[in-house]
Amino acid sequence: MKRRLNLRIGRRTRAGRRAGAALALTALTVPLTVALGSTAEAATTSSCTAARGPYQKQAEKFLGLPVDGRQSASDCRAIRAFQTSHGITPNIGYAGPVTWGVMSLVAQQKAAGNNPNKAHKCPTNKGRIACVDLTRQLSWIQDGSRLVFGPVPIRSGRDGYETRTGAKKIYWRHLHHVSNLYNVAMPYSQFFDGGQAFHSISGSVWSAPGSHGCVNMRSGDAKKYWSLLKTGDDVYVYGRKAGT
Repeated sequence: MKRRLNLRIGRRTRAGRRAGAALALTALTVPLTVALGSTAEAATTSSCTAARGPYQKQAEKFLGLPVDGRQSASDCRAIRAFQTSHGITPNIGYAGPVTWGVMSLVAQQKAAGNNPNKAHKCPTNKGRIACVDLTRQLSWIQDGSRLVFGPVPIRSGRDGYETRTGAKKIYWRHLHHVSNLYNVAMPYSQFFDGGQAFHSISGSVWSAPGSHGCVNMRSGDAKKYWSLLKTGDDVYVYGRKAGT
């Protein structure tokens, strides 16, 4: 009797092991929403919206999609990819005013091409100069009228912390600067007006609302500026950032 009982327990144990192994395999192969339940399902279904945004047609045209003003799964994926790459949140594929504002800005930046100073707003009689156009959120370096580097996208000051316009000069450079006001790293800092400087950031230069007055740059661009500029070089800031 004892032997038969042990055999039955052994069979149940082996069956339990097989069931456990099958469950583990199922968790690896079925969709995460099925394996984990409603929490994962909510996270998955909220990743892309079916709602049509007020700038749907404009977003479709900008992204080279069929322009019909109706949100489709492919439209949402394309808009969401743009939002993700440009630091726009929430990145759910909704063509709202923030997304369209960034798209419009990117279109202006692309249109600048290799002639960002076509309107001759940055001085050409200064020799080496770093130009900053707040309206298009662009910067470049030129020697006289010759383009040396850029244009590159930048992020200037937010409302209340506007990057100040006018003629400046780089007066201090600090490669590994850390802000004593905000306790954040400011690599490749080149100061040109009080606490305002060119420097790199780790996030997106297109993300809202903006800096505390500095000209934020992508790491590679800030590094290039560091190599091309020196103390005493001219900086010219003009234009006006939208929303400031």
